[in-house]
Amino acid sequence: MAASPEEKMEHPVRLIKKYPNRRLYDTKTSSYITLADVKQMVLKQEEFQVLDAKSNEDLTRQILLQIILDEESGGMPMFSSDLLSQMIRSYGSAMQGFMGSYLEKNLAGFQQMQKVLQEQSQKLYGDNSRTPTSSGRSS
Repeated sequence: MAASPEEKMEHPVRLIKKYPNRRLYDTKTSSYITLADVKQMVLKQEEFQVLDAKSNEDLTRQILLQIILDEESGGMPMFSSDLLSQMIRSYGSAMQGFMGSYLEKNLAGFQQMQKVLQEQSQKLYGDNSRTPTSSGRSS
């Protein structure tokens, strides 16, 4: 769903500039940031755009892919080698355009199911910060 012009003025897209020295500069906070900071923006669902400081080329996807690469290299990868190979094979095929849309819609559906399950769990069990051992009963 696209934001209305009023919403865009109220919450403008946060601009991050990437300099040739590979540093990221957040124009909102007037400070240099790291990929970890950008990851936090993603987790908080903040809208942002990363632009090359010299050419104004949009580098947002490249930065997001770098974050995914860092996460995948960090111990518990989400994507198997087989899945990555299949994704690479889909580039250049007639299904390339369909594949991105398919993955995006299915991930959105998965996230919606997770949200519903969380809400049902909270209704059923109440505050999920309590554990059976913290309810005052001894084991």
